[in-house]
Amino acid sequence: MPAPLRNCTGHCAFRPLTTRGGAYSDSPTIFTALTRAGEITRMTRQAPPTEEITRHDLWIGGCRVPPRSGRYFDDRNPEDDSVVAQVAEGTVEDVDMAVRAADAAFAGYGRTLAAEREAWLSRAAGIMEGRRETLVDLLIEEVGSPIGKAEFEVQYAIGCLRAAAGAARRVTGQTLPADIPGRFSLSVRQPLGVIAAISPFNVPLLKNAKLTATPLATGNTVVLLTSEEAPRVAHALADIYREAGLPAGAMNVVTGFGEQIGDALTTHPLVRAVMFTGSSRVGRHIAALCGERMKRVILELGGKSPMIVLADADLDQAADAAAFSVFFFQGQACMAASRIYVERPVFDDFCARLRARAEATGMGALRDPGTWIGPIISERQRRRVRHHIDDAVAKGARLLAGGAWQGNRCRPTVLLGVQEGMTVCREETFGPVTSVYPVDSAAEAMRLARDTVYGLSAAIHTRDINKALPMALDMNSGMVHINAPTIHDEPHVPFGGTGDSGFGREGTDIDIDTLTEWKWITVQLPMG
Repeated sequence: MPAPLRNCTGHCAFRPLTTRGGAYSDSPTIFTALTRAGEITRMTRQAPPTEEITRHDLWIGGCRVPPRSGRYFDDRNPEDDSVVAQVAEGTVEDVDMAVRAADAAFAGYGRTLAAEREAWLSRAAGIMEGRRETLVDLLIEEVGSPIGKAEFEVQYAIGCLRAAAGAARRVTGQTLPADIPGRFSLSVRQPLGVIAAISPFNVPLLKNAKLTATPLATGNTVVLLTSEEAPRVAHALADIYREAGLPAGAMNVVTGFGEQIGDALTTHPLVRAVMFTGSSRVGRHIAALCGERMKRVILELGGKSPMIVLADADLDQAADAAAFSVFFFQGQACMAASRIYVERPVFDDFCARLRARAEATGMGALRDPGTWIGPIISERQRRRVRHHIDDAVAKGARLLAGGAWQGNRCRPTVLLGVQEGMTVCREETFGPVTSVYPVDSAAEAMRLARDTVYGLSAAIHTRDINKALPMALDMNSGMVHINAPTIHDEPHVPFGGTGDSGFGREGTDIDIDTLTEWKWITVQLPMG
């Protein structure tokens, strides 16, 4: 087990103001290959011994800091809603303290060498690799991750740290031609300052790593507001950064409820940019706050991602990709393929294959590599999933598969006959639920696929690349995958969407531009 975050050994100088200002995956083929290669546990691993309920304070300025409110909330295991930890309920004053700690740290951290930042992040990746099993257990217990998803997430987070370490040396400028004789002209990049990172529950280690590593690589400091559903994962990452030697205050963790303290973080005058992953509703609110204050903002929001299956597609490949895209981590992924358009000549055949895969999807122990479906994260989200299914069936949709529950787990659900007026038709479910629609042509499929306010991910299945590429270019989506699942991510790609799916892109190279400021410098050399 890793050493816990230590209390501050000296006086913590940061004090708040007294005034108040709120999955990812590989394809099924790659997933199977990893399992066969032994990179994912082959046999069901036993749960670690139950530990006593622990209490977690805030992590600010390199110190454990109790919340100003003195209040702690329950962190629950979504499998049975049992309490596994008590976590600090941060306040507006705590947010202010964290931002000021990050700003104080930036005075020195912003001038560190690329080699130093590269070393800290590289060491963090190595430490994370050594704690792989502990982190997998934490993801299983805290957010209900099946082991395959947890193993993938840890590996991705390690990749994020390593990719960011390399990015530290790519913060480069330019020499420019000058129009004045004897004038030396150059441009440089400088870090912005304090970055607010607000992360979700579904892939907390992945997103916490992604939203902190590149800001740190580019010389910025970070205040991380993590989901109240996954606070211990954030503390585990903070511990890794601390052990890697990251200077105190460069990365701070505030836990609590976003609706109470999120605005205080987003609008804080010392915060220079906001990176948010979450719902479209909250994303629009954050965008408005940042726009009023001229802050940079990167939003990775919800989705209603389409998959198109043309008549010439490999139906087994398409059905595998669809099942993975919908049922991976019980559908709690913004890229989930919740709308599937299938050309009519192969509609019945595809539906039969998808139904078979839905009914065969594992719902066993979370530490069994054959399990894909775990518990939905919270009762609020379970009510949402139930409503989407029940509303559709009550209004005439048919269940091809699923619709029932096993404890806090929803069986893989496939709906037919979904129409306008049913909630599931337009809204994101964030559960293992998809709707399949027959279409008469690729043109009709494209028209329906584009008929949405979202634009995160899409997939097209066909053997005709001459058909697929024009369709991909015409799709109003930030990401399009041909003959693959809608769910995919890598640390270095421009990840993000359009419309209500967000604004801007994440990814190491893209982040370098987002998280630094260009400065033009000229020097007039002596003439003659």
